[in-house]
Amino acid sequence: MTTSDSDGQGRRPGERGDLLDPRCPTRQLLDRIGTKWTSMTVKVLAEESPHEVRFAELRRRVPGISQKMLSATLQSLARDGLVARRVEPTVPPAVHYRLTELGLSLEGPLSVLRLWAETHMPEIDRNNRAADRSSTP
Repeated sequence: MTTSDSDGQGRRPGERGDLLDPRCPTRQLLDRIGTKWTSMTVKVLAEESPHEVRFAELRRRVPGISQKMLSATLQSLARDGLVARRVEPTVPPAVHYRLTELGLSLEGPLSVLRLWAETHMPEIDRNNRAADRSSTP
C-alpha cells in the first residue's frame, strides 16, 4: 500500500504505508471500495462499459440500494476517479455514469472476490449454522 501525500510520519508520496495503521490511505481506500454497494455498482457499470448508465437505471439494477446510498456510492467513486459523471441540462437533469479506465481496472479484482464469495457461500453457511448450534444452550 502507498501513501498519497506525505503523512506526517516521514513517508514520501508513493512510499509504502502500513495497512494496519488506521491513518493509512490504502486502508481508507479499501474501506471505500470494499462495500457491497461499490462492488455491485462497479459490476453494473462494467457490464455496460464503455456506455453510460443513468442514475435511475443503476438504482433499478442494484437491488436493495436506496437512492441516498447509491448517490453516496457514486460520489465516492467519482471522487476517487473511478467513475465519470455527466449531467445533461434538462428538466429534471439527466445524470449519466460510466467507469473510467481506473474504474475498469477495479472490476477484475472485485469480480474475483465476488466469485470467491459465491463459490464458498455454502461452506460459510454450514460454518455459521454449526456455530449457531454450538452456541445454543
